Amino acid sequence: MNQSNSIYDFSVNTSTGESKELEDYRGKVLLIVNTASKCGFTPQYMGLQALHDKYHARGLVIIAMPCNQFGAQEPGSDEAIQEFCHLKYELSFSVMAKINVNGTEQHPLYRYLTKEAGGLITDSIKWNFTKFLVDQEGNVIERFAPTTKPKSIEKHIENLL
Repeated sequence: MNQSNSIYDFSVNTSTGESKELEDYRGKVLLIVNTASKCGFTPQYMGLQALHDKYHARGLVIIAMPCNQFGAQEPGSDEAIQEFCHLKYELSFSVMAKINVNGTEQHPLYRYLTKEAGGLITDSIKWNFTKFLVDQEGNVIERFAPTTKPKSIEKHIENLL
């Protein structure tokens, strides 16, 4: 099995199905979040957008990874997800194609993220809006629980920028 040494070894699909190399984000601070449109935590999109607005020019990139593995809270197509995110929350950061973050179909990026920053009790993703902070060199710095509000991650982002 191929061992990945960096977040830059991975690619994800955009909502239109194009491959996006994470290498393109080298030198940026990344906040990678598994999201869902019908979750109690969905209003965190507002906080994520606020972080994007405040820090994007300084090098923060937020990447939302929609996932339907928790309570079927992201049932729509990639197109429907984009429409929801842009109309309801006016998001201007990247919302990628839907993925699996756990199980046999786990996206390789999430296999890497959970290995680098394990969770409590198990390393698997417990729910929507689990957040991973990655520094400019591609190192996974910290994992934040779904209950962690984006605003409370701000000091961690500032320390990296």
